[in-house]
Amino acid sequence: MQNLAQNLIDSASAAPDHPALRMDDAVLTYGEFRDAALKVAGSLTARGIAPGDRVGLVLPNVLSFPVVFYGALLAGAAVVPMNPLLKAREVEYYLRDSGARLVVALEPAEPVVEAAGTVGVEAITVGPASPDALMDAAPLDGPVERSAEDLAVILYTSGTTGQPKGAELTHANLTGNCRTTAETLAENTADDVIMGCLPLFHVFGLTCGLNTAVLKGSLLTLIPRFDGAKALSVIERDGVTIFEGVPTMFAGMLHSPGATDPDVSSLRLCVSGGSAMPVEVMRSFEETFGCIILEGYGLSETSPVASFNHPHAERKPGSIGTPIAGVEMRLVDDDGKDVAGGEVGEIAIRGENVMRGYWQRPEETAKAIPDGWFLTGDLARLDEDGYFFIVDRKKEMIIRGGYNVYPREIEEALYEHPAVAEVACVGIAHPELGEEVAAAVALKPGATAEVEELREFVKSRVAAYKYPRHVWLVDALPKGPTGKILRRSVEVPEQVGTR
Repeated sequence: MQNLAQNLIDSASAAPDHPALRMDDAVLTYGEFRDAALKVAGSLTARGIAPGDRVGLVLPNVLSFPVVFYGALLAGAAVVPMNPLLKAREVEYYLRDSGARLVVALEPAEPVVEAAGTVGVEAITVGPASPDALMDAAPLDGPVERSAEDLAVILYTSGTTGQPKGAELTHANLTGNCRTTAETLAENTADDVIMGCLPLFHVFGLTCGLNTAVLKGSLLTLIPRFDGAKALSVIERDGVTIFEGVPTMFAGMLHSPGATDPDVSSLRLCVSGGSAMPVEVMRSFEETFGCIILEGYGLSETSPVASFNHPHAERKPGSIGTPIAGVEMRLVDDDGKDVAGGEVGEIAIRGENVMRGYWQRPEETAKAIPDGWFLTGDLARLDEDGYFFIVDRKKEMIIRGGYNVYPREIEEALYEHPAVAEVACVGIAHPELGEEVAAAVALKPGATAEVEELREFVKSRVAAYKYPRHVWLVDALPKGPTGKILRRSVEVPEQVGTR
């Protein structure tokens, strides 16, 4: 049996009365979680969902998400999770491209219902605490048999160019990655309480939050919409031991009013991923809250975890650590050849975590995995101890007058300024140089800083060709569904110039 949902059956058999999921006052035990998921599986089967069929899932972090997700897996279906903030035309694209037979969304869900009607598939709306509308048939007895290479999830990646592509993650991909996360990285047990504020429709929250909790019988406490102050209060209320987030979440907690009031002494591990953690944010967070942050790296296409600062090894701030068990990583040039020691190269990954391919895109798959190694598009350096240091996205590197400028380096310098909360460094078109370096900056609440002051601050820290000639202040920076800052969505003011 390779069905990922077997983990739920096993944990529920071992401790049926142990709390599994919490959302404020609503709690489901493992026994209740299993029974509800088996009812969902029965209802999907009664609606004609067969093993291998795709089921769309458009839910925030509410109790119904894990129940429907595991219910679909129990029925042998592959799940297509989507961001609840998507508009109707975007949902329509995902439904058409994946060939989903049915879609489940949080009521009232007008955009999803509209999209499903356009595509001609059934839309079922459910409440946040229980998917009652999808529990109207006899439950299945247990999981449908699935093989290791059968599809479990299609995760659409927001490619920097063109339409999103669906990364095909198998039962083996997800089972292996959550087991490695649980056993060697988080080292969690049934006694742990994991904070579920990362979106479950995104691979980081799905694997490292939900699937890892279910495997080990831990409690996952959910926050439907992230807020720094709320997160801190939930850590105190539920005795959260493992916090997983993207850097903007750590910054949001750090900068929230009364940040040091709640008692967060229960925290034993904080995990950061999704984008590079600014060293200054890491240092301030650890000082303020008295905990350790371990940074890792991965992508939708790698289930996601590929490397990590392992708990019992040296931690190097600014590094994404070393490859996890079952995974190999190397740095290659544009021809796919290994780069010399200390040189910048593109991260290539091989292992049990790498996706089967892009859904119905054989050419894209061949381009991304030309020889069994997945090409990530991320540039990094390797130090003498085998630790990887992300330099930047290949596509987001700025080439100014023939010199490579890595936005991450400029952002790190700006984060050292005491007034700076968030930064995005971008390249804008320049008639002579090709590209000029620019930066959008959001200040901490109540802080002040002049644009000229910020520019001079960076100028004193980086080579002359690197510092941003254009700096402007914004209230907030554009972010993706996980809270990751989206450089490509930064709007450049007209007086600055065009990208």
